[in-house]
Amino acid sequence: MKPIRVASLLIKSLDTLHELQVVQNEFCRRAVDAPWYVKYSVLHRDLELPTSSKFMKDASKHSFDIASSHPNPLLVSAVSFEPPSPHRFYRRPQNILSDPPDDLTVEIEKLLEVNKMAID
Repeated sequence: MKPIRVASLLIKSLDTLHELQVVQNEFCRRAVDAPWYVKYSVLHRDLELPTSSKFMKDASKHSFDIASSHPNPLLVSAVSFEPPSPHRFYRRPQNILSDPPDDLTVEIEKLLEVNKMAID
């Protein structure tokens, strides 16, 4: 799944990102032979896999962190990019870093917090 996820950084539409998430969900279900009634959020939590959108955001943030300390001034200037106003009337994939997390990612993060509190 890692090569597919790295290629997801080149995704140009949100529909493609959703299709990639569907493939990842089905892969998880088949890999552990989970029955149909097990939620995808539970599968992701148990397998410790981030959703595709969370992975993409984390990878982008990591790349920007590396670029901010790079000696090339062109890369450093690219890091200071400000996204367009949120009051636009249409969505574009370029706003994906500033989008709120999707429902599956929120549910997985809640489950992880509950597990951490139960362990402590």
